[in-house]
Amino acid sequence: MLRPLPPLNALRAFEAAARHLSFTKAAQELFVTQAAVSHQIKSLEDHLGIQLFRRMNRRLILTDEAQILLPAVSKAFDIIKSTTQKLYDGGDRGALKVSVMPSFAAKWLLPRLPKFRRLHPEIDILVSATISKVNFNRDDVDMAIRFGSGQYPGLQVDQMMKDESLVVCSPHLLKGPLPLRSPEDLKYHTLLHDDVGEEPFAVNWRRWLQLAGVTGVDPNRGPGYSDSSLILQAAIEGQGVALGRTSLTYDDLKAGRLVCPFGPRAPANYQYYVVSPYSTSEITKIRVFREWLLSEAKADDFVPNIEVDLDRARERKLLSSGETS
Repeated sequence: MLRPLPPLNALRAFEAAARHLSFTKAAQELFVTQAAVSHQIKSLEDHLGIQLFRRMNRRLILTDEAQILLPAVSKAFDIIKSTTQKLYDGGDRGALKVSVMPSFAAKWLLPRLPKFRRLHPEIDILVSATISKVNFNRDDVDMAIRFGSGQYPGLQVDQMMKDESLVVCSPHLLKGPLPLRSPEDLKYHTLLHDDVGEEPFAVNWRRWLQLAGVTGVDPNRGPGYSDSSLILQAAIEGQGVALGRTSLTYDDLKAGRLVCPFGPRAPANYQYYVVSPYSTSEITKIRVFREWLLSEAKADDFVPNIEVDLDRARERKLLSSGETS
């Protein structure tokens, strides 16, 4: 005789605990207590007549039986979630809800969205600009663009672009009584700070000055801003010199609102990624927008401020030859 299926809540607790290898993290994900997760696991073990976890040196290890059970349970939940999601929004009907950081929304995504609307007028995009990391099990969001390490277990993850940090300023700062011509000239100018957190998330002047081998410049002086788009706007208005990420400065450099007066570029520890649940990643509107994002990112052939470098080369040639312009 076939035994009845295990309780759904017990299977959910097992799947979360096995995925995180932690009862505490499973409890946080499911919005229950750790004791409740432990109770559900115990009830599932009693139902199946097997042990699912072993505690080794204060960490959890899956038993052989649990390793057999986990893929089947995970796949079943993915199918349920994918199917119910299609029922909730009618499959591809309804707006596509995208979570994105405010700075990336303002400086990269929003200027490009009209192009997407022309290509796909049938898909409406609802942008949720937030620095909070989305929880797809709780939040009403279809996909997200995140700046991070790319380690997002249980999600489809696609890297959008490779970011670097570079010095940017208004072209007006290249002229005047204290022109910005070399990294050493930074001591005469205001440094603008991305004040959203410590490295590797924030762009840091101390790190850049060390990389450039520059001394005599205080890396802490100058105002800070809570959003990267604000620091770039301050730089555009000539209020100082900023460190910006290549992704966020691309359009302003291309339009001449900003210039990159000198190197080096600093490699970023974090990058931008498109993430979405595996269970819904192939819904047409999600797949189409993901593919468009990756295509747009690839099309950004980033070559900042060639004009300034060419002008410098001409000046050096004229000075070495004794000519004047």
